[in-house]
Amino acid sequence: MDESATPPPVAAQGSGVPSHRVSARPGEVVRCDLGEVTLAVDVRGEGRALLLVHGFPLDRSLWAHQVATLTGWRRIAPDLRGFGASDAPADGYSMATYAEDLVRLLDCLRVSTAVIAGLSMGGYIAFEILRRYRARVAGLILADTRADADSDEGRRGRDEMAALAASQGATAIAGRLVPRLLGRSTQQTQPELVRSLHETIARAPEAGIVGALRAMRDRPDSTALLASIAVPTLIVVGEEDELTPPQLSKAMTAAIPSAAMTIIPAAGHLAPLEAPTAVSRVFGEFLEAVHRP
Repeated sequence: MDESATPPPVAAQGSGVPSHRVSARPGEVVRCDLGEVTLAVDVRGEGRALLLVHGFPLDRSLWAHQVATLTGWRRIAPDLRGFGASDAPADGYSMATYAEDLVRLLDCLRVSTAVIAGLSMGGYIAFEILRRYRARVAGLILADTRADADSDEGRRGRDEMAALAASQGATAIAGRLVPRLLGRSTQQTQPELVRSLHETIARAPEAGIVGALRAMRDRPDSTALLASIAVPTLIVVGEEDELTPPQLSKAMTAAIPSAAMTIIPAAGHLAPLEAPTAVSRVFGEFLEAVHRP
């Protein structure tokens, strides 16, 4: 069903979704019961909403600097189902399900529209929200992501990674992914971040890892969606991103009307972690322009 015409109503009491406004003190994480799952979410500040959607196989800590510094906005940073402190069901993972979870989360928080920032898999989810709930999207930030679907080789790689998670656990996934997620400069100059990222991935539930891999494998191609994007859009990519290199971001920028693009120096696939100050500055400038009458 195409639900892009009007925002879905805020759920009533008794539906499993709180009808009251949820807020949090700085550093406090609240939990929103969406019925099928409960999501943990860090909510900071007041004002227009910024929904920060993390990538695979991470959690809301990806956005720690942006959540702490982008004042003047209501920063909403959830753990997706299967990651962080959110529920990790055995199945039920897809881009459509992630999108549905996040729109219901916005309902839980009494948010009608939000600027959506998505990194990597979070970008795939942002595309899905735009596809299904276009009226809920006030702007887009697409960070270190891509619009096209997986190739046959890419799908086989997802299946191999899922088999590795099932047989050897999240620690093996961390060992495989960390060198690919971080840029060369980061690996050489930020050993603490390398260790911290490894620990974050190693804590991820196996169900969430496998479910996300299959969801990414089966995601739709969003290339045709790009030309219809009419909201303010910023594309951000790390200069050293080998998973979604800058040329892919340049192609997306050319395809989206009025999109702007920034390359973050000395950063790889996780630019908000690797160069947090630079990314927050770029986000802040974009958000100021979005907010300007």
